[in-house]
Amino acid sequence: MNTKKKFRVLFVCTGNICRSPTADGVMRQLVRKAGLQERVDIDSAGTDDYHVSEAPDRRAQQHARKRGYDLSFLRARQVHKPDFSQFDLILAMDKGHLARLERQCPAEYRDRLKMFLDFATGQAGQDVPDPYYGGPDGFEHVLDLVEAGCTGLVKHIEDVLAAPQD
Repeated sequence: MNTKKKFRVLFVCTGNICRSPTADGVMRQLVRKAGLQERVDIDSAGTDDYHVSEAPDRRAQQHARKRGYDLSFLRARQVHKPDFSQFDLILAMDKGHLARLERQCPAEYRDRLKMFLDFATGQAGQDVPDPYYGGPDGFEHVLDLVEAGCTGLVKHIEDVLAAPQD
């Protein structure tokens, strides 16, 4: 495996308190389990500034904790212009986020924008639904989708890191 290249991934939802920090926390754990923690940088952000500096939603934290994921150290932030050049992949949790990111993103970086569930088997192009206004089942469903997407994403990153550098 190429030991010089580092891979950076950014997860994006609306306020960065439910879906994207859940993906951030799950991905960090899967990356550690794969032994890639020194090779992969992970972050999350929101398209909007509603919750900047806030911790993830308490329900998202509670459901994640039940599955062994810690989100407590994460803090919401908004996507900023430098993110487009600094991250190898910017993953939108739904089509609305993707459209918004496409409007903001300089043309030379648009190929870095993808739907998160493109990395989950059989889920390409699908949205991760926002659990914010629903009940516990919504947060559990988000975790199911996020685990599937992050599992596929780790495999993708392993392949990218193993490829010869130009």
